[in-house]
Amino acid sequence: MSGPRCAWAGDDPLYRAYHDEEWGVPLHDDRALFEFLILEGAQAGLSWITILRKRENYRAAFDHFDPARVARYGASKIESLLQNPGIVRNRSKVEAAINNAQKFLDVREKYGSFDAFIWQFVGGKPRQNHWRGLAEIPASTIESDAMSRELKRFGFKFVGPTICYAHMQATGMVNDHTIHCFRHKELQCC
Repeated sequence: MSGPRCAWAGDDPLYRAYHDEEWGVPLHDDRALFEFLILEGAQAGLSWITILRKRENYRAAFDHFDPARVARYGASKIESLLQNPGIVRNRSKVEAAINNAQKFLDVREKYGSFDAFIWQFVGGKPRQNHWRGLAEIPASTIESDAMSRELKRFGFKFVGPTICYAHMQATGMVNDHTIHCFRHKELQCC
């Protein structure tokens, strides 16, 4: 670490590592973008640390977020997932993950990659924000509203504007590290 962190990183070593190494780093890998889409949907109504602690279980349960494999899950796989204590056992979220895998493949077919589709909402490069504190950071933006509308048009579920903005933050579409955080400056170049 090269200085202070965003206040939300707290003292949990897992959360700090996520903050220091992943959160806000521009991501252009379709499989990783799919992973964050599913995990952000799973988070709805929960804290991110809950999902972060279950992340390895999700990777194992959802075939390392291979969208083509997840898209083929049927009733028996859904029931198996709902019995898995390592993930959030919510039928709507599990079924949404499968649905979203199918829609993810549709988007990729139309746009060539999910990356090309999703990054269009920020003009292909990260938005550089300059927040002084957590209270300034919005829950959603015009861009996340547009992303949500377009994903819903494709038939995605659990993709409201707040979830979309969390996805944008996690995958580096926006640099929402606060200005005092050492990662803010490090990610301005990307």
